[in-house]
Parts: sequence; C-alpha cells; structure tokens
Amino acid sequence: RFTKTLYGAFTLQQQEFYYDKFSGLNFGSFDFRAGVSTILPTAHNLILRAEYDYNRLTFSNSFNDFFNNHSIFLSAELPFRIGRAQQVSLGVDTNISLGSSPSAPQRDEFDFYVGYAVSLTRNLSLGAVSRIYVRDYREIDRTDVSEVLALTANYRINKYLSAGAATTLSWSRSTKSVFDYDVANV
Repeated sequence: RFTKTLYGAFTLQQQEFYYDKFSGLNFGSFDFRAGVSTILPTAHNLILRAEYDYNRLTFSNSFNDFFNNHSIFLSAELPFRIGRAQQVSLGVDTNISLGSSPSAPQRDEFDFYVGYAVSLTRNLSLGAVSRIYVRDYREIDRTDVSEVLALTANYRINKYLSAGAATTLSWSRSTKSVFDYDVANV
C-alpha cells in the first residue's frame, strides 16, 4: 500500500495444464506480473489497474519454452457491495501485447465480466465470475470469442497464508473453426 487508495502488487505464478485425451497438448505456463491499482472512492469505489505481464509457455515437465509474451494489462472494475459479506462486480479488461516470440501467435485481448463474491465465514469465501473475451491475433486473420465461467473457494489459514481451489468452464469459437473448443479445468 503506497497511499490510502494506491497499491502496488507483484505476482509469480506457475500453472500446469494436463489433457485427458490429448496429452501431447500438456504444457506449463509461468507469469510474472507487476503493477499498480487505485480505488476512486468518489466514483463508487471504481478500481483501476495497470500491470506489466511476462508470460512464458513451456513444454510439459520441462523448462524449455515454446512461446513468451510481454504485455500491458489495463482493467476497470465497479464493485457493488451487498451488506457486509457479499459483492457483485462489473468490469472490463484489456491485455495489449508488446511483443512475443514467436510473433505469429501474438494477440490482444478484450473482455467484459460479472462477478459475485460471498464470505461465508471470516475464513471461508466463495466466488463466481462469468467473462466474455474477444482475442484478436495480429499477424494472422483470426479472431476468437470465448465465454468462461470460473468458480473459486478460498480458506484463510492465518493472516499470511490461504489455500484455494478453482475450476473453469470455457467455450470458444474462432473465425478459424479448427480452434473452436470446449474445456473444463480443475
């Protein structure tokens, strides 16, 4: 926290993706993010975010990468509190690629979302988010439109440590039908 309404954050994240039918598509995804966010109390607590993101995709169980991307992430979110324990949020995000290697998969991403969060106890919270994405690929004639439903559960163990679980259901349609897919992640 820099001031009463200005915050800084950084994230290191590693994800592993494993597929039931097509194990040749298994891969890892590493992200480093750093940025700032601010809350505007005079504008219904509007939250604005700006972050730099470095993403690196690796072959399954390997440190060898097959893609990396540098991007700027911009976001605006409008929260609506319902009592002390619930909140509905509306938001828009954009992720503009600054450069990728290889360059052909480079894309810009835009999405709109609606989220719901509830604290069942001081330590246990649940959330649901529905998003619609548009992904525009720069070097190829391709645009994807996706819908995503994400469900989360978080348990705060203590002031510094929490555990969470998430699942996502996604449907994507592309101007290149070979890239259409439906997927569930746990």
